[in-house]
Order: sequence, then structure tokens, then C-alpha cells
Amino acid sequence: MSISRGRNQNIIKAHNVSAILLELLQNKLVSRVELAKILSLSNTTITNLIAELLEEEVISEVEIPVESKRQRVGRPRRMLRLIPDARFAIGVHIGVGIFRVAITDLFAKVIHNRINHFELGSSFETVIQDIHSVITQTIDHAGIDPQRILGIGVGASGLVDTTKGVNVVAPRLKWVNVPFKELLQSYSNYPVCVDNNVRSMALGEALFGSGRDVDVLAFVYGRIGVGAGFVVNGELYRGSSAGAGEIGHTVIIPQGGEVCGCGNTGCLETLISEPVLLKEAQSIAKRNPDSILAKELKKTGKNIPIEQVFAAARGGDRETIEMIEQMSCYLGIALANLINIVNPELIIVGGMFAQGQDLILPKAEEKMRQLAFAGLGENVKIVPTKFGWQAGVIGAASLALYSFFYQPTE
Repeated sequence: MSISRGRNQNIIKAHNVSAILLELLQNKLVSRVELAKILSLSNTTITNLIAELLEEEVISEVEIPVESKRQRVGRPRRMLRLIPDARFAIGVHIGVGIFRVAITDLFAKVIHNRINHFELGSSFETVIQDIHSVITQTIDHAGIDPQRILGIGVGASGLVDTTKGVNVVAPRLKWVNVPFKELLQSYSNYPVCVDNNVRSMALGEALFGSGRDVDVLAFVYGRIGVGAGFVVNGELYRGSSAGAGEIGHTVIIPQGGEVCGCGNTGCLETLISEPVLLKEAQSIAKRNPDSILAKELKKTGKNIPIEQVFAAARGGDRETIEMIEQMSCYLGIALANLINIVNPELIIVGGMFAQGQDLILPKAEEKMRQLAFAGLGENVKIVPTKFGWQAGVIGAASLALYSFFYQPTE
């Protein structure tokens, strides 16, 4: 009986500490009295927990002058704040043929990051060894105390078993049952958590970005594929088999559509993704060799960056504009379906959708509002990610920060 009570007490204490840390994350300066009131905890409980956090040098006290009616400056208020560099997290974002590694502080600010490419067809063992090597280099270059690193968060492509830390399937990498958690922990001795990369980006925005104070958030990412992540009341929504958010495989054209990598035809990914846009751009340039688009594409040779296509549209190339507008309409259809099912109050876009936001979002938003049921889309705000290309590694680091600091489960 005493063992059970002890466990319950530990759970309650962990919950209260987590509540304090999350409140300090949201409100940079808070007094003990304010914390007790906000969290509905006794002053004694707050005092004891704050004492421990001060001893662990995770938080600090600052004195803020307070104006008084009788005198110009009253008695200073003692306020509490998180120390950003008290602890650090490592984020690993895995894409198609590329991975990024970053170290962030407690506010998910990137201290140092590195980018590595790998050959498609590489074994996951080789890639994970390379990731470990780059993590070591990143820690050395950042010059921080390795003992202050909380752990590693991995944002992986495809389906992920978050409990086991296994990348169940990454279709474009042809990986199956990759034990990221087991292997990275054995190499680094840091705790590791793994989730889908787009879901990780959603968490990063909810904790540290544009999604703070938002009850229902959707993050939609487009690059080689298209995916979404959802945060509902501060918690990631994964679905019963951790498959929530695979909007790239929602069927838009059921008959006569292009074959998707998943085996179906007419999936969203076959209509609006970077490979599709670049392929169509090449066709347009071939038909119109003197066009603005053709001239832009010649600047980059065979490796055509998507920025050149966007540059042609911004330069007034009519066919390129029409192509992007058509693809944007397909995105708008998908967003309307997402609104009808999830009903988010905020949609954040990343990847190519953020890069080409001025070209893509107006038409996509128009179509979304037109098709969403009963005006549900009218109050939904759509914004690009505030983290730009760093959204992936910040999202992955956010997994570690959430799992091992703000809301530890172990």
C-alpha cells in the first residue's frame, strides 16, 4: 500500500513540476503567488517545487521594480523565469536523401545545426551511424556541456511506432521497421524519442511558434510528399495506429489520376508536391523555350530548385502562374476536407507551401473557404511556419524537450 501511495505522490509531483515549467515557457516572468493562483496549487507546494528547480539551476529569480502610489519605485517583485541554456535538446529531421541535426535551448532556439545528404537506397544502419557521427560533431562545435543535453528527438518520414521508437515504414526511403530509438540510444547513451516528422513540426509550432495558445492546430507540409500533423489541446493527435495526418494520400481524382507511390491513383501527392511541380515546369519550358520559366530553369542546369519556378511565376510567366494556381486549388480542396474533419482554428503550412506562400496560399485559401462545410473555413487562419527551413529540426528537438523536460513520461 505504501509503495502505491509513493508512486502516486511521485506522479502528482511530476505533474505539478511539468505545469510550472509549461507556465514559465508561456509566460516569461511569473511570481510564486501568480503560479499558485494559475495552477490552483498551495503556496507551500509552489515554494517547495520552486526551491528544487532553483537548486537544479533550471530557473532563476529576478527582481522587477514596482511603481507605488506613494513613492516612485516600490518594493521589487521577485519573479521567476526559465534559464534558456540550462538544458539543451538535439533534433534530427530525416527527409528523402537528407537529414538535419540541430542543438536547441529550452526555448527551441537553434544553437548550432548541420545538414547531411545520403544516397537513396542507403541502409538505415549506415544512415543512423552517420546521424550519430554528425550529432557528436554538432555537440563539439556548439561547445556545450554534454551533461546538460536532455535527449534526442527524431522526426522520421512515414509511419512511426512512438512507443517503441520504430519507423514502421518510410516508403520513399524503402525502410521498414527501423529501430531508431534502440540504435541511437546504444550509440549516444542519450534517451531518444521518435515521431513522424510533420507531426513533430506541429508540436514545435504549438510549443514555440505560431500555435501557442491555439486549442486545435493543423500543420500541413509539402515537399517530396504531403503530410499533416495535429495538436489538440496541447497534445499531439496520432490516431489509433499513429497514421493520422496522411493527407497526401487522400484521393482527389479517383478515376484517371496519376498512380501514387502508395498504389492508389489520384492522391493529393500526385497533384501538388515538389516533384510534380518541377516535372510540369519542365514540360512548360519545353513547349515555350523563350519563356521566362525556360530562362529561369536554364540558370540551374539539371538540378532545378523550386525557387526558380516560383521566380518565373513572380516574374509574370502566365503558364507557370496558371499551373501553380491549379495545384493550389487541389491544396484548397484538401484543406477544406481537413477543416470538415478536424475543424482546426489555425493551419500552419511548411515546406514548398511556405516557400511559395504568396503564389499558393491565396488561391488555396479561396478554394478552402468556398468548399468548407457551412462556413467552417471562414474563421480558420492560414499562416506559413515561422521557422522556415528549420521547422523540421526545431520540431524534432521539440519532441525531446516535451518528452524529457516539459512533459516527461518516464
